[in-house]
Amino acid sequence: MATNNIFVNLPVEDLERATSFYTALGYTVNPNFSDEKAANIRLSDSIYLMLLVKPYFSTFTDREVVDPRRSAEVLNSLGVDSREEVDAFAARAVAAGGAELGDPEDYGFMYSRDIEDPDGHAWQIMWMDPVAAENGPPAAA
Repeated sequence: MATNNIFVNLPVEDLERATSFYTALGYTVNPNFSDEKAANIRLSDSIYLMLLVKPYFSTFTDREVVDPRRSAEVLNSLGVDSREEVDAFAARAVAAGGAELGDPEDYGFMYSRDIEDPDGHAWQIMWMDPVAAENGPPAAA
């Protein structure tokens, strides 16, 4: 079975602040699926964020909505085309009101930096050597 699209739903405190953060990173808002309770952010042709104010997010689950600064919810990774793009993305995220989590990680075949958005949602921005991505880490050595 093929998966066509990925929708990552994130609870946010301040929808305007969260939307501004992601648009400052270069992503766009789809106004057809956005209103005062939610913003649909297009990350790529098949990956979308649904930023949902917490009370609205709560209507989609019976589970407790965690504080991502105190509890691990998920670590989303976004791949980019180069090490330089990893660094540039992290710099844009910090300038837009996010924060960097820890130090960059360099495994030779893979380079990453972890950031969080203003609501504390963690993102790993990573580059992987195309040879390693295709054939596994030893192939890039």
